[in-house]
Amino acid sequence: MVSYIFRRVVATLPVMAIVALLVFSLLYIAPGDPAAVIAGDQASPADVERIRQSLGLDRPFLVQFGTWVWRILHGDLGTSIFTNLPVASLIAQRIEPTLSLMVLTLVLTILIAVPLGVMAAWKAGSFVDRAIMAFAVLAFSLPVFVVGYLLAYVFALEFEWLPVQGYTPLAQGFWPWLENLILPAVALGGVYIALIARITRASMLEVLQQDYIRTARAKGLDQRSILFVHALKNAAVPIVTVIGIGVALLIGGAVVTESVFAIPGLGRLTVDAILRRDYPVIQGIVLMFSFLYTLVNLMVDVTYTLIDPRIRY
Repeated sequence: MVSYIFRRVVATLPVMAIVALLVFSLLYIAPGDPAAVIAGDQASPADVERIRQSLGLDRPFLVQFGTWVWRILHGDLGTSIFTNLPVASLIAQRIEPTLSLMVLTLVLTILIAVPLGVMAAWKAGSFVDRAIMAFAVLAFSLPVFVVGYLLAYVFALEFEWLPVQGYTPLAQGFWPWLENLILPAVALGGVYIALIARITRASMLEVLQQDYIRTARAKGLDQRSILFVHALKNAAVPIVTVIGIGVALLIGGAVVTESVFAIPGLGRLTVDAILRRDYPVIQGIVLMFSFLYTLVNLMVDVTYTLIDPRIRY
């Protein structure tokens, strides 16, 4: 297994190199002159040129890219154009709310979606199956911001059970932290639950037709053991795959969810940076999310080997 993990880690290095190149290219792909944006509308051409030289934008592309990569390798993501603060510090200040939202959404999603998919496969063709799949279609069709506003209106404004917006750090208590994240996590997890439930059902239906499942039933094993021990383990590879892919949905949905519930996370920071054209902040956030997604894919590959040892070879 060690050699397999090593090969997978090595394989991610070219991916991260390409991602870094694309992220750095945002500065050139985006419309407008960054130096002119920073200088403002009243700046003279001389002022714009002076800013361009101070940022190193007058140097060749490869030289700028090499300098940028060298700084990243030393933990320097650059400096925000508008706040004049290190990008790494801005990300560190906002990362807890975003990671908390994503982790809680992921946990709730797996705890809800996998049993729903197993139940739908077990009761295939019944009313329970059709109801679960109808819920999955509905959840997959509704945009995150629509679900978010509905949840906030019903549970926060009408019943006043939960806060309508904001974030409480985990250090101030588990329940205040959870209280602020329940509605955002449910809103963000709707699409994810639908996706995983459908994949779980499809994978379980295939496994439940296998001979060893019929043999387990003939031996008198109880239904719970057959479903969650024998069948689910052998159906887990596609489920783990879609869970890993779905992290991209969490990253993209976090931007919208944090805006709806006024959570001061990386999503809000990203929106503010885009509106201001704060390119160093945008580059740092996109690079961090890309690294996170690559790391999740690596963890998914390693999980494959635990589920099915044949994959190691």
